[in-house]
Amino acid sequence: MAEITYVRGDATTPRGKGVKVIAHVCNDLGGWGKGFVLALSRRWPEPEAAFRRWHRERAKNDFGLGALQLVQVEPYVWVANMVGQRGIRTGRSTGVPVRYEALDTALAALGGHALELGASVHMPRIGCGLAGGRWSKVEPLVAARLTARGVPVTVYDVD
Repeated sequence: MAEITYVRGDATTPRGKGVKVIAHVCNDLGGWGKGFVLALSRRWPEPEAAFRRWHRERAKNDFGLGALQLVQVEPYVWVANMVGQRGIRTGRSTGVPVRYEALDTALAALGGHALELGASVHMPRIGCGLAGGRWSKVEPLVAARLTARGVPVTVYDVD
């Protein structure tokens, strides 16, 4: 069984050799403009463009809570757009936008793709920033859907 490795650094510059997938959580409104996605967009335009197109054409595709979209950004680097957040926080919001069940579904799909690609997965503490989730609930999902299946995971905490 693989382990979750915790490091200080930037998840948009994943460490190690081989194929890497950078995973993050997106909302189901098609919004892209706050949090980790800004760092992704500074490095590569493709994940945002693909996400916006996926949302725009949602009547004809699988876009929705729990869905996964993989976008290749370099020969050995992919970005996993995972829809695991319902809406966004507003000043009047109660509760948190993260949907653990949707995140679990997306992580399960990611696990299968990572195994097919022979990839490691790299991420910030997904679902715990703007989505408002708790790592104590997310970490067991990552362990069950990725590391228990042999997918190495590195979690990045910003310096």
